[in-house]
Amino acid sequence: MRAIPAASLVIGIASSPAERRRLAQLLGGTDAFLIVSSVDQVREFLGAAGAPAAAAMAPPVQTVAAESADDAGPPPPDLSVDSDRRVLRWLDREIDLTPLEHDLLLCLVGSPGRVWTYQRLHLEVWGNEHLGRGSDLHSVVRRVRRKLARLDASATIHAVRGVGFRLTPI
Repeated sequence: MRAIPAASLVIGIASSPAERRRLAQLLGGTDAFLIVSSVDQVREFLGAAGAPAAAAMAPPVQTVAAESADDAGPPPPDLSVDSDRRVLRWLDREIDLTPLEHDLLLCLVGSPGRVWTYQRLHLEVWGNEHLGRGSDLHSVVRRVRRKLARLDASATIHAVRGVGFRLTPI
């Protein structure tokens, strides 16, 4: 039986409208997100939601500043995942993938530039809620980065500290 994951809330801080739009694009894959323009607004929001009953039921909160969100464009069009043969293809080169590497890349290549939270990736790749320190996810990401480098692909997996990963062009 698959566990139902607890919803999480990501709070992004971006001072300009352009940064808020960019952050909204990057956080579009999260369960719920709130974008504010200052730390004071975060404190105000958390204070309003800080009633004892609400605090006990509140989901975990992650805060992301706009400067951690690099401007990510789509990956090169020649990068693809062949699910039938379970290979990663770059131009005319291919490399075999393990089932976990395949499932991770399907998420990242399917939504280039999108930030996938640790929890969401764990749910999509392993089929259960993320528990522990996340070394399993980081291990798969490390292996996939090496395979991208061996193919000389012009894309890599970028870590968004404290949030998750996304596929970005080099």
